[in-house]
Amino acid sequence: MKRHLLLLSFFFSCAMLSAQVTSVGIIGTGSPIGDWDTDVDMVQDEVDTSMWTLDVTLNAGVLKFRANDSWDVNWGATDFPNGIGEQGGPDIPVYPGDYTISFNHVTGEYSFNYDSDIGIIGPATPIGDWDTDVNMFRDTADVNKFWLPVNLNMGDCKFRKDDAWDRDWGNDAGDFPSGVATVGGGNIPVASSGFYVVTLDTLTGEYSFGEQIDYEGIGLIGTATSIGDWDTDVDLVKDANNPSLWTGSFTLNDGEAKFRANDSWDINWGGPDFPTGVGIQGSADNIPVVAGDYFVSFNTETLEYSFSEIVEYESMGIIGDATEFGEWETEVPMEKDANDPHMWFVQTILNDGEAKFRANNNWDNSWGGPEFPIGVGELNGTTNIPVTGAEYRVSFNSITGEYVFEEVIEYETVGIVGLSGENMDWDTDLAMDVDADDPHLWTIASTTVSDTDPDVGDQGVKFRAEADWTVNWGSDTWPDGVGVQDGSNIPTVAGTYGVVFNSLTGEYAFGDPISSTQDVVNPSAVSLFPNPAQDVISVNLESVGMQGVVNVKVFEASGRNVRRIQMNYNELMTISIADLVDGNYYLQIANDQYLVAKQFVVSR
Repeated sequence: MKRHLLLLSFFFSCAMLSAQVTSVGIIGTGSPIGDWDTDVDMVQDEVDTSMWTLDVTLNAGVLKFRANDSWDVNWGATDFPNGIGEQGGPDIPVYPGDYTISFNHVTGEYSFNYDSDIGIIGPATPIGDWDTDVNMFRDTADVNKFWLPVNLNMGDCKFRKDDAWDRDWGNDAGDFPSGVATVGGGNIPVASSGFYVVTLDTLTGEYSFGEQIDYEGIGLIGTATSIGDWDTDVDLVKDANNPSLWTGSFTLNDGEAKFRANDSWDINWGGPDFPTGVGIQGSADNIPVVAGDYFVSFNTETLEYSFSEIVEYESMGIIGDATEFGEWETEVPMEKDANDPHMWFVQTILNDGEAKFRANNNWDNSWGGPEFPIGVGELNGTTNIPVTGAEYRVSFNSITGEYVFEEVIEYETVGIVGLSGENMDWDTDLAMDVDADDPHLWTIASTTVSDTDPDVGDQGVKFRAEADWTVNWGSDTWPDGVGVQDGSNIPTVAGTYGVVFNSLTGEYAFGDPISSTQDVVNPSAVSLFPNPAQDVISVNLESVGMQGVVNVKVFEASGRNVRRIQMNYNELMTISIADLVDGNYYLQIANDQYLVAKQFVVSR
């Protein structure tokens, strides 16, 4: 009898929900409107009133389904392009393009059918049959290439064109995870269930199923490493913002190497190319390494690797007709980071035009690229960076070639908003105070936040400008981090905090309450070194002027407090980290008047 009552209760609740839902819409940064205030309404099916559809062009971002233009009933999940939304679930990640979206508000089932002429079909797909395709995304750089991030089941699949069997591709040998597809070829067997990035080149027939795995660790191994054998790895560090990217700086010898996961030979990648290439799972080829000091990177999603030689340049500048000089002979000098000799910064006014980065005031080493405002410069490449005129804070990494042109904007207001904030909603900002001498430094002396429940969606807080979602900053780290435009909600731990936020760099910190918001320290004025570090870190607080006893806290990237000590203030403070495992950390130094926050990495 109890089971029957439970089932009856379930169907009754579904019927009640169906009766209460008068409209369903999509909302979020991925919608055409692009904010969390206004829904794009879906069309209700005349026969099955629980079904809703929408033909729409989406942006890159996240979104949710919600009922009746209200947050009382909303659905989210992490799966894309198909999944089952849960009440109050997480944001759904979406990719840009034209879609037909379908959603069932009773079961929560949803699908985003991308408008594309190439799809993947079969029991291995989320739809799971030979009748309906899951369409693939077209590569914006090559009209013949298609890709799709998707959860697959163990089973067979094929590629086909225009949702029809007039033209399909398979592989008679059943090659997996990569091979060459031929028209009318056999089924491709997916060996195991998992999350994959599937690619297909319709010109060459080349395809790949790159399984995306959350690795515990990635290392470099071989005769080229400092250890010099095939038994022990030198570990790379996972990037704080990209879980697929692993990096490290090493002195390498003439020899050979491979990348491998989890200190085991179960998953390893080799290849014939150096200094850049694409790793091949289980390849017999070892990577041939030439001795030198290198910044090594490996991407477990794309399998791209690079060995960038570490060179310390005397100077770095921006040159081109986009600069204030308007020509290619005089450069705008950049400033070297005090802790990292490969990071360079400058704040400057640029014009519409082109530019490059150049080392040592000559053309022996220069970097350009086709992308703006963010990109990766190619060493001694021929492409110039296209610049749109404005004032920018420019950063450049001479090892990786990464560059960022961040427009300098002075906001009238900046506030904290969110369900876990003091106002407990996403509509009302808690205003911050701007520093009298720095228009980008914003503070709150004391505010109270509540715990963020990871199992409940839409909690946490964000920073935003002008009480509007056009410009907002978020991140997934607590209590410190670097907020990015449209980033994740910042997870919070209940308590009362002083808050620092830099609207130029995105740096933020929640620390001990402070007596005056005018005394909060801009993170950019404090240097921490070495970074990455091994056993100790030093913090230069010369510009701060603290006195007496200060509280020192160290947090893991997850937000867990792993160190809490009291020390006497010194302009140069040294803190032992010998017992910390490799990873990303945040340091806070505070008293009742000042709050300092910096990020650092432990790598041995």
